[in-house]
Amino acid sequence: MATGSTLRPRWLPEKSFPSYAYLPGRQPHPVRDPAGHSYHCEAIQIAEEASLDSDMFLWGIDLFNHGYYWEAHEAWEGLWQVADRGAPLRMLFKGLILLSAAGVKIREGKHAAAVRHAGRAAALLRRLMNAPDRAIERALGMSLTVLAEQAEAAARIPAALQATQPQAVFDFILGSRSRGMPIRSQKRHSHS
Repeated sequence: MATGSTLRPRWLPEKSFPSYAYLPGRQPHPVRDPAGHSYHCEAIQIAEEASLDSDMFLWGIDLFNHGYYWEAHEAWEGLWQVADRGAPLRMLFKGLILLSAAGVKIREGKHAAAVRHAGRAAALLRRLMNAPDRAIERALGMSLTVLAEQAEAAARIPAALQATQPQAVFDFILGSRSRGMPIRSQKRHSHS
């Protein structure tokens, strides 16, 4: 399984990661427990619009790439909620949410659930492959076919768990490969 999470790129380096990557039953619930890492924060941030260029999307990528799967799920949930029903972006966000759930299940050692979530994510991602607009693949930094295959493959390999530390369980990294950072971040950094 993937290691070296600290060597993975950050799309929003100014944001601090939570103090732990939540695993049900192993740490305090992030928003319901007073000891949770996001207890005083809104449980799910609702986006103003569903966008691949939003900080919420990029934050979800950062969280996912660094093994914060429950937290990535929460970030993308806000985008999924505002995406138009039946729209490709809504399907993408649902696929990423399911992929994040698979990451949680892999870390929990729940093989059957991980395979189920990864399979559902892969099916949604494959349905998007026929979309004429390649913005989704550019934002993900890989083809939907490759992402679907990677998701299914990762769910079949048991993870060597670390109970409290974030652990990337997928060998791939989401995000634009354009000059090493997403397009939005390039714009943000070019004015510095």
